[in-house]
Amino acid sequence: MDRLTEMEAFATVVDQGGFTDAAKKMGISKSAVSKHVSSLEARLGARLLNRTTRRVSPTEIGLAYYDRARRVLNDAGEADALVTSMQSAPSGMLRISVATDFGVNHLSPALSEFLSDFPDITVNMVLNNRYVELISEGFDMAVRIGELEDSTLRARKLTETTKRMIASPKYFEQYGRPEKIDDLNDHKLLHYSNQSSGNVWKLTAPSGEKRQVRTAGWLSVNDGQSLLNAAISGLGIAYLPSFLYSDAMEKGLVEDAIPDLPMETQGIYAVYPPGRFTQPKVRAFIDFLVHAFADKGPSDW
Repeated sequence: MDRLTEMEAFATVVDQGGFTDAAKKMGISKSAVSKHVSSLEARLGARLLNRTTRRVSPTEIGLAYYDRARRVLNDAGEADALVTSMQSAPSGMLRISVATDFGVNHLSPALSEFLSDFPDITVNMVLNNRYVELISEGFDMAVRIGELEDSTLRARKLTETTKRMIASPKYFEQYGRPEKIDDLNDHKLLHYSNQSSGNVWKLTAPSGEKRQVRTAGWLSVNDGQSLLNAAISGLGIAYLPSFLYSDAMEKGLVEDAIPDLPMETQGIYAVYPPGRFTQPKVRAFIDFLVHAFADKGPSDW
């Protein structure tokens, strides 16, 4: 007889308190349930149930076996559900965390096509400029830019962006153009206030040397689009990703502050909780993003 069926019959008898109710629960005859349990006891060489005319209860050995058997049956049920889920169409609520700048400018415009392709998925996209804890805060996934801090999360690279120091022609006319990194000390810098490292720009010199620029900013704000607007208006030099400044640079509204510096490249990743199984809705969205951003980056925004 099938070992799993024997386990199920025994566990159901314990759960239901008798063979008659167990038979109803399993949808088979009472004699079939009894045969499965007897076969199990014979195979194990132990009595698992105390049988009287009025009640059935597990023996001490039976109770210990029941705990393990129920765990095995639950795992088997979850395994079956997993296969069913993986074969089913993606559905349900998808909760995403994404930085405001990238979400507003690039993720939001792509959602229409995704939701049309997957009508059984609903999206709750949370835009913020802080690091969120995916699991504890109830997010299915996040889109993150730059070096990944949490190595326990699974990640898939979507594309890349570059970072450049940019300012408007008006600013350069009024304050001059820096020729090297040290010249930034004499300029008005526009800082992103939510950086964990503070007002620090990590730059690479033409020689390849890694430099850190620590200067007080004329303006600090926790929104990249606002920094870009400030740079366009001539308030100072901002250090921004290409997905934000590319349109403005193409229109001549901003220019590269120090063109001779090597470009700093950052990855853009979809990150999601660890585990062997990725929910269909998460897998579908990540696959969609990879396709949506296939022609983007590092500078093609």
